[in-house]
Amino acid sequence: MDIRNFLFKYRSYTPIPIGIMIVYFARQDSALLLIGVPFLLLGESIRVWAVSYAGGETRTRRVGAPALCSSGPFAFVRNPLYLGNMFMYLGIVFIAGSANIWLMVATTLAFFLVQYSLIVSLEEETLGAIFGQEYEEYRSNVPAIFPRLSRWDTRDKRKPASMLKTIKTEKRTLQNVIFILLLIFLRTQALS
Repeated sequence: MDIRNFLFKYRSYTPIPIGIMIVYFARQDSALLLIGVPFLLLGESIRVWAVSYAGGETRTRRVGAPALCSSGPFAFVRNPLYLGNMFMYLGIVFIAGSANIWLMVATTLAFFLVQYSLIVSLEEETLGAIFGQEYEEYRSNVPAIFPRLSRWDTRDKRKPASMLKTIKTEKRTLQNVIFILLLIFLRTQALS
């Protein structure tokens, strides 16, 4: 089995060990909280924006897409959901705090960079096979993780879904964030 398929299929669960580590080493610090909350909000905002364009297809366990989404945030970066996830997890790391915060930040970033680079390579291979030249043009104009400064002029003119529909699609992520924040709170209260 290709490890990339495994990581893609179980990408909602593979961060659980990182989450456990963040909670276990949590040592809340109000200065770090002031850094973490904006990171968390930025990450979730990016995710909501991306989901409003890509819809429920972002929840699939099979690599592929019914259509190439290159509008909204996808006109700036090919993987806005992964970028949003990294910001969210960095926010959670800072909110949790740690005796060695920079080691925790480095570990979290390393985990996601390795996982997402493997997943992205699989997605690009698959999307290239499905969409051919259209995907290659998109890929050559829009970076994978570090966004462009200006929007790419795409032929994809789709409009974002309503906020209610987007939040319904994003519900599981929001529940997970609330759950890990609750665990961090309980852990830091137990230590005080």
